[in-house]
Amino acid sequence: MKQIVVLLIVALELFGVVVKSPVIGINEDATEVTIEIEKIDVGVSGFIVHGIDGEHTTILKNAVVKSFDEKSKTAKVAISEFNALSSSALPSGRWDVKVGDTAVLAFGYTRALLIAPNEDIYYRVTKSSNVQWIHPDIFATVLSFNGHPTPLRSDFTQMSKISSVGLVFIYLDERVYTLDAKSFKILAITDAKLEQKEVNLPFYMRVPEIDANWWGEGSDELEEYEPHYYELMVKANPANKELYEIVKSGGEKLEDIVEEFDFEGKKDDRKKTFGLF
Repeated sequence: MKQIVVLLIVALELFGVVVKSPVIGINEDATEVTIEIEKIDVGVSGFIVHGIDGEHTTILKNAVVKSFDEKSKTAKVAISEFNALSSSALPSGRWDVKVGDTAVLAFGYTRALLIAPNEDIYYRVTKSSNVQWIHPDIFATVLSFNGHPTPLRSDFTQMSKISSVGLVFIYLDERVYTLDAKSFKILAITDAKLEQKEVNLPFYMRVPEIDANWWGEGSDELEEYEPHYYELMVKANPANKELYEIVKSGGEKLEDIVEEFDFEGKKDDRKKTFGLF
């Protein structure tokens, strides 16, 4: 339990404060900007803000940190269309991102969703911090609206938009994974050795049933807790070597997921470990 307290304190200290940094460069096709910043984790999301005048600003683009250079104290930030507040009834400007605009990162990181296998683990984790927890029942209503008894990555993105959730915590096999809710990049992995007596599918919630579509991805009932959430994380973090080592040691139930990793040296590691190729 002490480890979980440390986890959430660290999460608040590292991720709980909104970070603002000026744009100092833009690539040729305007899909990436460079910012100066003392320290930032890859995967942290936010948006690019443009100042209209001394009192008014507007959000131009979504932003996700792609890389950070410790020596130069600069980060490359991918930018994409911002549609969280889109409305046909509101006017839109024609501004482009320019040098001098501001990257606002880690927005909403004091609001979090926890995916846990049962009620006991859920409450033991959430009571250890003053994070503003968004109850999984709200996420369950999003899934029911979308007809997804099996949560998809897009469902987490939608939850982030409608509830301003910045972080997702997922409890798996005595660890808690801290992820950016939009990019789904892993920001931290922390030991949390709690006894898991039962598993509620697709996660702990008080909603009796999630409505399902007749067909399509996510429409089937989730059959196993751990493999599904590992797979969601691997797809968003295919080069994460710490996650790779965890999944690789996960036994037969995770064997197929190991193949989804993609990083330099993986093939040699698989050959060394399993005698493959």
